[in-house]
Amino acid sequence: MLRNIKTDLLIRKAQNKEPEAFTELIQMYMQDMYRTAVAILMNDEDAADAIQETILACWEKMDTLRYTKYFKTWMTKILIHKCLDIRKKQEKIIPMEDYEEPVVEDAYNIELKEALETLGEKYRLIMMLYYGEGYRVQEIADFLGMSASTVQTRLDRGRKKLREYYQSD
Repeated sequence: MLRNIKTDLLIRKAQNKEPEAFTELIQMYMQDMYRTAVAILMNDEDAADAIQETILACWEKMDTLRYTKYFKTWMTKILIHKCLDIRKKQEKIIPMEDYEEPVVEDAYNIELKEALETLGEKYRLIMMLYYGEGYRVQEIADFLGMSASTVQTRLDRGRKKLREYYQSD
């Protein structure tokens, strides 16, 4: 409860264009944004670009947020759109098979990326939003403009694919 009051206060201050409040607010959600961006883009550098663009868009559009309780949902939706925009640009510029990933990665990131790569994007994004970000099925359905039953089916299939991946190791 206390955290929600503090978060609401930070959001209201950020809506009044107080940079310190906005910075603190963004820091609260930075890890969540990173996990979501990497799940979509599968690349740290592109994820950082998407996050940077999302932060700028959020700062510029803070006054459009109607309800403070939906800040994280609103921000995540912006992030997803920024990630998808980056993917579209990449598809036009560089064939994916010619793209090299950054060399510096830790073992956790490599294992996570390998597991996530076994999933198609339609499963990977939903799995990250559900397990990584803690969104409910209906919220994910609203984000992505699909039915809750489609989200649930993709969650089930994604779990099955990950289970098969880990059992084959």
